[in-house]
Amino acid sequence: MSDTHNRLQKLKQFYTTNRRLPTYTEMLDLFDFASRNAVFKLIHKWIEEGILEKMGNRLAPTEQFFALPVLGFIQAGTPTIHGDYYSEESISLDQYLVPNPGFTFLLRVSGDSMINAGIHEGDLVILDNKRTAKPGDIVAALVDNEWTLKYFNRANGKTYLTAANPAYAPIHPKENLAIGGVVVKVIKEYY
Repeated sequence: MSDTHNRLQKLKQFYTTNRRLPTYTEMLDLFDFASRNAVFKLIHKWIEEGILEKMGNRLAPTEQFFALPVLGFIQAGTPTIHGDYYSEESISLDQYLVPNPGFTFLLRVSGDSMINAGIHEGDLVILDNKRTAKPGDIVAALVDNEWTLKYFNRANGKTYLTAANPAYAPIHPKENLAIGGVVVKVIKEYY
């Protein structure tokens, strides 16, 4: 990895620890530079790359600052030998996970009705309440005044919900059905 990349990692670590960017004087020490001019050049480079931005006379991190590197591809089938896993691509988790800021929210899953869709107890689902539900979408729905997470379905002009677990019967609303949001991502923890 390059010196610039290592310095950016140090800057991110400083930000994580202190919840602010370091001053130019602190950057001299952080990057082991002898001159303020070297700090200025590096900061200018990061501004040009969209990693930092000037807000008045202060520096601020951009979404790109928080982006994580995509190191390449990994075989999920038969193991293969790859020589170079490093990639220049990076992804901002905010941009990746939150397609519609202001219309996106999280819910923690309770229960096992969606296990065959890969959604388990304790997972977080990211929902977009601006998106229109289509048959086959997984939705948070208010059905007969109770919330549930199920597949959205429509047949013969009627809307109903189904689970991704055969132990649960389809839900046909008796009074009302309102969609609170469409699932766009699932966050799992594997520990």
